[in-house]
Amino acid sequence: MSEQLTLAVFRKWFWARKPDAGFLLEDFPATLLQAKVFDEWLEARSEHLAAVFANASAPAEAVTHYRTQGLLAGVARTAA
Repeated sequence: MSEQLTLAVFRKWFWARKPDAGFLLEDFPATLLQAKVFDEWLEARSEHLAAVFANASAPAEAVTHYRTQGLLAGVARTAA
């Protein structure tokens, strides 16, 4: 799925949900651009993330983005 389509799908979901409804996302945001856009959506609704967990295959830029914000709670390692 293209990044533009991914953002469109998640934008529709995000703005349709009730404010402050909890959620858990898997594989989104998957890029630095998606993370920054998602941050803007959260800010627009005066919401925030409590924590971010990443898997070992998560893009380094997105992991670093959340680590610098103090939100990265952990990176899961895959079994060898």
